[in-house]
Amino acid sequence: MTDHRGRGVLITGGAGGIGAETAKAFLEQGAKVAIVDISSEALERTKAELDGLGEVLTITANVTDEADVQRYVQETLDAFGRIDVFFNNAGIEGRMGPFTDLSVDDFDRTFAINAKGVFLGLKHVAPVMAAAGGGAIINTSSEAGLDGSPNVLAYIGSKHAVTGITKAAALEMAGTGVRINSVHPSGVSTEMVKRIAAGFAGPDGDPDAIDFSAAIPAGRLATPRDIANVVVFLGSDEAEFVTGAQWRVDGGVGAR
Repeated sequence: MTDHRGRGVLITGGAGGIGAETAKAFLEQGAKVAIVDISSEALERTKAELDGLGEVLTITANVTDEADVQRYVQETLDAFGRIDVFFNNAGIEGRMGPFTDLSVDDFDRTFAINAKGVFLGLKHVAPVMAAAGGGAIINTSSEAGLDGSPNVLAYIGSKHAVTGITKAAALEMAGTGVRINSVHPSGVSTEMVKRIAAGFAGPDGDPDAIDFSAAIPAGRLATPRDIANVVVFLGSDEAEFVTGAQWRVDGGVGAR
């Protein structure tokens, strides 16, 4: 059974559905958790939801800004004295539609948050872990980071980038005790999926008519806890020989 008592956990995108649920899961196992998000209001709401479960630090930061990344790492170290697990999770869906209509600004913003943000987190957390003798980093990619789909080119491309970044970084850190893996959810029951449905439906369509679960062999969307459970495992000692791997949490989508 996994055990995270006394550990320091850092989560970006910590105010969102998957990030908040993962924070809860780690707190339930005795960890101290720092949650990072760009919205201070969302962070405070999430902290209130986690009240009573354990020590929670909130940090408002932009994951695409290197100075902000350095700051969230240092504030976590100042508070906890250690970072044992880093859930490198912040991401956006980006603009949907034909790639021929995609603006350069939309493309750049999606890659900045989804790929550059992951890179910066790795750059500044991995050395801290290596100096301490090891740790676990879990990057959030997507089922879309392994497969293709029309009308979400920037998202698909950025999540494929996370897959490659994970593999390369894992190999570089393999001898340091720092393990780096990625998780690849299919549709998850979060606000992001609702926004994606609205994007696919278009201004004149009905988002409720889009049923992402129909494409999932398990017959339902994932819950945030489904993803959190895998992240908690990958951050634990039970996964000490797992690095550079892509963990599908997709209800069987990848088996087709």
